[in-house]
Amino acid sequence: MATNGVTAKSLEKKLRVLLGMVIAAFTVLVIRLAYLQLVEADKYQMMAQQNHLRLIPIIAPRGEILDRNGVRIVGNQPVYTISFAYLGIEDTDRVIARLARILVGEKTFQGMSVAEIEQEIHKKLNEQKLRLYEPVPIADKVSSETVSRIEEQRLELPGVLIDVRPVRHYPYGDLLVPTLGYVGIMDQKELEENKDKGYRLGDSWGKDGLEKSFESYLRGQRGARQVEVDAQGRPVRDLGIKEPVPGNNLVLTIDARLQRAVQDALARGIARVQKEGYSQARAGAAVVLDVRTGEILALASHPTYDPTIFTRDLSRQEWNAAWAKIARDQSLLNRAIALYPPGSTFKMVVAAAALELGKITPQFAISDTGRYKYKVDWKPGGHGRVDVVRALKVSCDTFFWTVGAMLGPEPIARYAREFGLGQKTGLELPGEHAGRIPGPEQKYNLWKPLLDSVQKQMDDIRKEYEKRLASAGEGEKAALEREMNRRLAPLQDRYNKIEWELKWREYDTLDMAIGQGNNYYTPLQLANYVAAIANGGVLYKPYLVKKVVAPDGQTVAQFSPQEIRRVNVSGRTLEILRRGMHEVTLPPDGTAAGVLAGTGYSSAAKTGTAEVHGHDNHALFVAFAPYEKPEVALAVVVEYGGHGSSAAGSVAREILDAYFNLKNAPPTAGLSVERATGALRAAPVPSRRPAGGSGSGNVQPRRTTTPPDASPGEQRYGVSPGQPAGESPPGAGNEQSTPPDVLPPSGGGGAAPPSNTGNQPSNNGSPPPSQDVPGIPGHESNE
Repeated sequence: MATNGVTAKSLEKKLRVLLGMVIAAFTVLVIRLAYLQLVEADKYQMMAQQNHLRLIPIIAPRGEILDRNGVRIVGNQPVYTISFAYLGIEDTDRVIARLARILVGEKTFQGMSVAEIEQEIHKKLNEQKLRLYEPVPIADKVSSETVSRIEEQRLELPGVLIDVRPVRHYPYGDLLVPTLGYVGIMDQKELEENKDKGYRLGDSWGKDGLEKSFESYLRGQRGARQVEVDAQGRPVRDLGIKEPVPGNNLVLTIDARLQRAVQDALARGIARVQKEGYSQARAGAAVVLDVRTGEILALASHPTYDPTIFTRDLSRQEWNAAWAKIARDQSLLNRAIALYPPGSTFKMVVAAAALELGKITPQFAISDTGRYKYKVDWKPGGHGRVDVVRALKVSCDTFFWTVGAMLGPEPIARYAREFGLGQKTGLELPGEHAGRIPGPEQKYNLWKPLLDSVQKQMDDIRKEYEKRLASAGEGEKAALEREMNRRLAPLQDRYNKIEWELKWREYDTLDMAIGQGNNYYTPLQLANYVAAIANGGVLYKPYLVKKVVAPDGQTVAQFSPQEIRRVNVSGRTLEILRRGMHEVTLPPDGTAAGVLAGTGYSSAAKTGTAEVHGHDNHALFVAFAPYEKPEVALAVVVEYGGHGSSAAGSVAREILDAYFNLKNAPPTAGLSVERATGALRAAPVPSRRPAGGSGSGNVQPRRTTTPPDASPGEQRYGVSPGQPAGESPPGAGNEQSTPPDVLPPSGGGGAAPPSNTGNQPSNNGSPPPSQDVPGIPGHESNE
């Protein structure tokens, strides 16, 4: 009995403890439940909603780009895109493997195995750091067949999203390339730099040109679609859509009709001079300005490229081939804002300086025998009696050498700056160069680093032999010293030549006076300086965008003509310059008389032929029209094209003809599909020989002469004495090379190329790739 009593009490005690534990557990659960329901209800309700609701972003179309007449130059077209949103589920790898099998054969992944496609998808997700529910672009511009296959397997592909993405559409092919620029997917660096502006991984971004400069206007506001999903993250139904807001449209100052005519004329002109034997002539630029406002009516750079390579579905092989051609041709470079020596188109600056400073009068004249000291004019025997107007008409080098010697470098440089040369115009494009006006300080700074480099090489050799001589025996020292001197001799010779070039010499002034030496300006600057001469002295800021218009038609921003300044040149001097330029177009011996013969309008012009060491000459031509009441100014450059009057002049003639012929034409005149694909129709080629055979006659061989103060043995031939043969001064040369095999990301051929390649020279003010040597004095062989 006692034993049973003890057992009952023990059992009762244990039951009480167990009951207490149960009560305590329930108490904790009740308290926790009350806390969750009463205190944190909102938090967990939100989490529950997010668990079955997804916000799928909808990309907004970029704004369109229109010409001054409302012609659409850049629009948008929809394409299918595939994205993947990481849902945190365990079988993500299985989903990716299934998706990779479906995407085999898509051009984006052409030539890649299933395993390689899987690896690409994993790489993209890892870059996004596996953020839940955030879609990562996998492939752009996929086929409708692939879309159908994904839809058929929708239940086995949780997280795979199909959407429609707007991409850039170019109705007229290469029209206005590369001024427009291009659009590509943001890379990680661009995303980090702009993450505070609402950009996300996979967003488009203006990479260059107007697309880049006006990115903030052109980008739209992203929309979103709210979708309910099941426990596996599969869409069940749409709950609503917030429509995206398209970007603002740009209305340009460009006339698409004239732009097409300018590009075609430039392409034809380059092809023509190639057939005439100038095999290096493969590139050029042309600018047309309204002299009354500064509006840019046409801005052309050749060669162009097909802008659809950034939007089309390209295989790796197609992309590589297209990008290799772009890199080889340097067609992303906008040559209208790159640097060229101006040649004789610079002579109006020298004339203005001489007249304004009283060094000459309009009646001042020389008797040109074809020689000035050690310089030889392009025309053997000279031009006879020459005053300033006739000097411009026949492009008399002797006259401008004479006047340049009177002036010196500083006054010439001052008036070059007065006309806006050597300064950025403020154009709304990235990559514009300021140019280079030569002078004593500029020359010293150009050559001093090269001198220091040679000095270092010599010092290194001396240090090397000092150690060897210290440990050498008496018999070895003489041999080592002879060996050291043999190595130092060529370097010492180079040092002496470069040291000679540190100082400004008389021949530098003479070369500067005819637009050679270290004169380097952009075609846009040349056109703007001519426009200031034409309009009576107003230097306008050139601009490309007239206004920015919202999708609802409201004007967001408007841009009007803006004066930079009125040039400090008298109306009397400007009238003399205009008269001289008009005489250039007149027979019997105006250097542009032949190329502009028979026009139905009057004009004024100046030809230029600039020497480039080791290459054919650059051909330049500037003009304005009509002469009596100017409307437009232009500048044309044909790289390595030979002579200004023929190569560049014939292009300018076609441009001016087109300007006047298109005035009353429909807004889309000349913008047919045929021309959008790059096909060029034959056009009559105006005569390029001036009446009477003067000015632009047969090319005469160059004569090389030695300046009286040149170092012994040095001859003058297009390079300054002391410049080592085959060697360019600092900042020269081709700064751009063909990149290695550039592959598009798995998003397809629409991916952007490396952002530091192509669009503009990376040499911070040095000549563009077309120039091999800055500082090439000399004279023009022929206009």
